[in-house]
Amino acid sequence: MVDAPAQNGDSHQIADDDVAMAGTNGDEKKDLKDIKLEDLFADGDSDEEFPSTRNDETDNPLALSPVTNGNGISSSDPELLRMFYQRLFPFRYLFQWLNHSPTPTNDFGHREFALTINDVSNNEIYLRYQSYPTADLIRKDIVSKLPSRFEIGPVYTTNPRDRKTLRNQNSFKPLAKELCFDIDLTDYDGIRTCCDKANICVKCWQFMTMAIKVIDTALRDDFGFKHIMWVYSGRRGVHAWVCDKKARVMDDQKRKAIAGYLEVIRGGSQSGKKVNLWRPLHPHLSRSLEILAPHFQEDVLETQDPWAESDRAEHLLSLLPDKTLNESLRKKWASSPGRASTSKWADIDALAKSGASKGLDTRALLEAKQDIVLEYTYPRLDIEVSKKLNHLLKSPFVVHPGTGRVCVPIDTNRLDEFNPMAVPTVQELLSEIDDWAGPAPGGKTPADWEKTNLKPYIEQFRSFVLALMRDEHDPKIKREREENEGMDF
Repeated sequence: MVDAPAQNGDSHQIADDDVAMAGTNGDEKKDLKDIKLEDLFADGDSDEEFPSTRNDETDNPLALSPVTNGNGISSSDPELLRMFYQRLFPFRYLFQWLNHSPTPTNDFGHREFALTINDVSNNEIYLRYQSYPTADLIRKDIVSKLPSRFEIGPVYTTNPRDRKTLRNQNSFKPLAKELCFDIDLTDYDGIRTCCDKANICVKCWQFMTMAIKVIDTALRDDFGFKHIMWVYSGRRGVHAWVCDKKARVMDDQKRKAIAGYLEVIRGGSQSGKKVNLWRPLHPHLSRSLEILAPHFQEDVLETQDPWAESDRAEHLLSLLPDKTLNESLRKKWASSPGRASTSKWADIDALAKSGASKGLDTRALLEAKQDIVLEYTYPRLDIEVSKKLNHLLKSPFVVHPGTGRVCVPIDTNRLDEFNPMAVPTVQELLSEIDDWAGPAPGGKTPADWEKTNLKPYIEQFRSFVLALMRDEHDPKIKREREENEGMDF
C-alpha cells in the first residue's frame, strides 16, 4: 500500500510546478521572533465563522464502501471536504508535529507536501513540492485546493518551491524525514479466510494488531525509539511514523538496514515457504514468537481456520520437514473431512509422538512449526516505504475517499480495543457538530472537534506532539500549556 512514491512515475497527472498559496498577503509575513506560543495555540480563534450544513447520516457503520449521506453526497465531495478542513482538521497540531517547535522553522518550511486534487473534469492531478512556512498558510491552501488527500515528504535543503531557482540543481536534497512503515491487509490474503482484497472485518484486523505489537516493541526495545505514532490508513492498513530526531536524520542505508532487520516474510503470494531463518533464533524473533503465540491459537487457528480447505492444508504439509509424517497426516485428514485447523495443528505433534515416522528429526519439526507460526502471524511489511528518505506517505487525519473514514492515530495502550469499523466518517462528524446541544449555562463553547467523536483522537495526537516537542528541548514549551487545554484550529 505505497501511498506516494517520490519518483514522478505516478499514475496521476503530475504537476510539480510551484503553486501560489491561496490567501497569502503581506499581513501574514510576521517576523518569526514576534510569534509567541500563545499565538500558535490561540484560544481566541473560532471555527464558528464557517456555517454548518446538516447531513442526514445513513451510512452503515460496518460497511467499508464509498460513503454517501442521505442526499447522495460522497465523502470526496468538495463541499464536504471544505467543511472538514475548515472545521475539523488539526492543522495547528500538524504544524507542531512536523515543526518540532512552536516557532516556525525550516523543519516545517522546507518540508514537501504533495496534494491530490481533481480538475473540472474530475481527473486527478498530483501536485508535488508544495511547502508552507506556517500552520495558517497550509490551512488556507488546503481549504482553497480541497485535495482528496495529501502526503508528507522530507525536509529539503531549501524550500521545495524554490528548487528550480537554484543555480546548482544537485544541491536540492532531502535532509530528514520520519522513519515510516506501511502494513496492508491485502498482503495477508493468502492466510486470511474471512475477507480478501480491500475488504476487512474485525476478525482479520487482528493481523494488524499483531503487527503493531511486534514492530512497536522492536523499535522501542531494540533501537531505542520513543516517539512512534501508529495511524489507521482509513481502510485496510496502518502506518507507523517514527518521529525521534535520530530516526528523522537517518540516511537510506540505515533505513534499509532497519527495514531488513524487521523483515521476515519474503516472497509473493505464489511462493512456497516464506520464512527461512537461521538457528538459534535472533532474540527479536524469539520475543516475537512469545508475543504472537496467543494470537496464533485464537486469531489464526480458531478464528481464521486457515487449513479447513484441502489445498490450504496441503500448503501446511509442504512446510513440514518429514515426508512420512506428512503422508500420515494427509491420510488422517482425508478420513475426517471438515477437520478444524486447531485439530490439524494438534495432529502434527500427536502423530509425531506416535512414531508415525521412525526417522523423524524432532528439532527440525520444532523449527518448522516455529516458522509456520511466524508465517501466519508475523508482520508483512511494505519495506519500500521504509527504505527511502524521500518517500511520501499519507498525512494523518485526511479522509479516505473510498470509506469516508478519517485516518486517525491508534492508541497502542488500548490496541486490542481499536475497531476500524468504529472510526468516524466525515459525514458522521459533521452531523455531530450540527447535533451538538450547546454548552452548559455559563460554560465555554468548545471547538468543533470537541463536539464530535474525533475528540479522543485529536487529544491523543496533541499529547504525542507535546511529548515530542518537549524532547526536542524547546524552552518555549510551557508545562502549563500541556494540562488538558483545548486548542482551536
